[in-house]
Amino acid sequence: MLENKIDINKNIGLMVRYYREQQGLTQEDLSFEAGLHRTYIGQVERAEKNVTLKSVYKIALALNLDIRDLFD
Repeated sequence: MLENKIDINKNIGLMVRYYREQQGLTQEDLSFEAGLHRTYIGQVERAEKNVTLKSVYKIALALNLDIRDLFD
């Protein structure tokens, strides 16, 4: 069961990084727009944090995405 949680964190992190880079944003830019700390964004992208749904929602809004886009 733990493997699935790690995979989810990794997949979300990869999607956050992908969309952030596609939009030409730095981690600092994204953190400002999402109201989250810059180091937190980096930890999410590296799957070092067990990201909350609330944070995923904030990140999606900051990237002008539907939250579902980060789960694909």
